[in-house]
Amino acid sequence: MPSVIIIGAGFGGLGMAIELQRNGFGEFTILEKAADLGGVWRENTYPGAACDVPSPLYSFSHEPKPKWRQRYSTREDIWAYMRGVAERHRLYDSIVFGADVTEAEFDESTGRWTVSTADGVTRTADILVSAVGQLSRPAMPAIPGIERFAGESFHSAQWDHAVELDGKRVACIGTGASAIQYVPEIQPRAAHLTVFQRTAPWVLPKFDTDYKPVHQRILIEIPGMPVAERFSWWAIAEFIALGLVEFPGIVRMVSRIAEKHLEEQVTDPVLRAKLTPDYPIGCKRGLFSNDFYPALCEPNVDVETTAITEIVPEGIRTADGVLHPADVIIYGTGFKGTEFLWPMKIRGRGGRNLSDVWEGGAHAYLGLTVPEFPNFFMVYGPNTNLGVGSIIYMIESQAHYIRHAIQLLAERPHTFLEVRPEPERAYNEALQQRLARTPWNFCTSWYRTASGRITNNWPGTTRSYRRRTRNLNLSHYTFTPIPG
Repeated sequence: MPSVIIIGAGFGGLGMAIELQRNGFGEFTILEKAADLGGVWRENTYPGAACDVPSPLYSFSHEPKPKWRQRYSTREDIWAYMRGVAERHRLYDSIVFGADVTEAEFDESTGRWTVSTADGVTRTADILVSAVGQLSRPAMPAIPGIERFAGESFHSAQWDHAVELDGKRVACIGTGASAIQYVPEIQPRAAHLTVFQRTAPWVLPKFDTDYKPVHQRILIEIPGMPVAERFSWWAIAEFIALGLVEFPGIVRMVSRIAEKHLEEQVTDPVLRAKLTPDYPIGCKRGLFSNDFYPALCEPNVDVETTAITEIVPEGIRTADGVLHPADVIIYGTGFKGTEFLWPMKIRGRGGRNLSDVWEGGAHAYLGLTVPEFPNFFMVYGPNTNLGVGSIIYMIESQAHYIRHAIQLLAERPHTFLEVRPEPERAYNEALQQRLARTPWNFCTSWYRTASGRITNNWPGTTRSYRRRTRNLNLSHYTFTPIPG
């Protein structure tokens, strides 16, 4: 039976492990650099942290939870769900915590991967699966003078709960998915809050609700109800996703909902003008909030759209020469989403470094595997992120495909499996042509590299991706006998 090393114990790593376990492949080890599982739901502890996908859909299909407390779950509830799943499947027995992978190298003479961790330990396995995700490394802006600021500062993904915000002058740089959640939480506490916005986000109403006991009982007692609820949210997301390429009219309908939301919540015409996006909806990540706009309308809040030129000990200076005093700066500036697998060194056949192969932007066949890197797979790899829908659904599709590949290797002992260059190249050329027709191609975002290549997103529905990954096309792969 092939042995497997999985890097990362977030949703991707857990999903991969459970897929193997459910199909009789028990020889796997999960290497997790932190002291507990959870990925981004362990790391992101900022006030108001929650999911913007309904919980019935943002969960494993084989692990439904009828007792979610609300439709859009908090970070704490999602993390608890993940720990519960791991306990039920006894995955803790297979996780090595504090194992920070630094490099991995494929040995053609043995057909095995050697994986090294920062503590000096090396481990070997037949198959290597990376499940490190796309949003694990916070990005700090390149603003002159950051190191000179005299007050407290931190990135939102590394929230410093020891920093007192009550009665302070707080500056928030960025208005992305994290900021729209923590800004309403900290606004009542701050003496004054300055929100620095480079581009206005598209914000949609969040149709959230608390799940009452009667709702939970229905899900428990009526057969098929959890599946029906999950399917309804999946269908809504699939419908909206069609608007990204095939039916632009759907996107226009969504944009009208967002415009009405802004008009109803922001009556000040000057502020409303600042908060009106100047790019097509969908180009950047769409956001959901009912309290972000009201927080910005409070008298102790200023929205600043003039570009930042430098940070000085006293605060932030903008291009108009104005100094904005601050006691605390919070950087809600996102993640290094296009730097896949960095800083790990992954070396394939002939010592080929994956970072060299990806010099012009990350790419992979189905977002899963790369030529010259045999028996190596990725969960949540290049071009598998979503503009709409649940990444958990994508993870399940990927885990199924990878398990199928491992099953084929089990049936062909003493061989290793590698995707052929031609199908991988043809797949990615067609993918980029399709991506050129999406809204993501018309603004700057974390989905794109500096050269403009879109390396993160999948241009279609989750159903279309599942259809592509339902079966492994053997003509796209080669099996190579291991010498000896």
